[in-house]
Amino acid sequence: MKWTLYGPDALCFEFSNRADDAAFVQSQAIVHDLERQPPAGLTEFVPGFATMLLLFDPSQRASLPGLAPALARRFAAARGEDPAPSPITSIPVIYDGADLQRVAEAHDLSVAEVIALHTAPEYRVHLLGFAPGFPYLAGLDPRLHTPRLAVPRPRVPAGSVAIGGEHAGIYPLASPGGWNLLGRASLALFDPGRGGPGHEEAMFLLRPGDRVKFVAVPS
Repeated sequence: MKWTLYGPDALCFEFSNRADDAAFVQSQAIVHDLERQPPAGLTEFVPGFATMLLLFDPSQRASLPGLAPALARRFAAARGEDPAPSPITSIPVIYDGADLQRVAEAHDLSVAEVIALHTAPEYRVHLLGFAPGFPYLAGLDPRLHTPRLAVPRPRVPAGSVAIGGEHAGIYPLASPGGWNLLGRASLALFDPGRGGPGHEEAMFLLRPGDRVKFVAVPS
């Protein structure tokens, strides 16, 4: 397992060279390991598709180079199980996105073929990030892998269903963004009013490991 100092107070561990389901399972095993037994001085950790970033209190700065090899061995030995399949969350989508036609032309497909390819897979939430509740969805058909925009839009409407690289996603809030917009969904992915003290996770419609299906609906 590779590791590197990431600024003066952080360590970054790379545990896979692919953003696949095996990497997701390993990431979850490392998360659980850190929750059970956090190293001294750990203030925060941030999972990535194939990396884990650990941030430490500055008082631990001098010890990080010596701590990293032991943590790398510990994380490499962490073992998780593929979680039991969760119920599938169906996301109704109106396919009228600003980039739908361009994506179709870029892949020599019709708009109907793009929609069919986008709705066919069962996706899995690998990460939440970028914005509260933004799901990075694995499972996008390789025929739809599309680079992100060279110049991000200053504002993407909330509910926009998009693809970027090998992932699909849904913008929970209006925000800047550089993914290719295929359509729009009306489900609230992030609602601070849901849940309450002790139930903060209810704010998020989707969680890592959840399964998602897109369903085309008429406008």
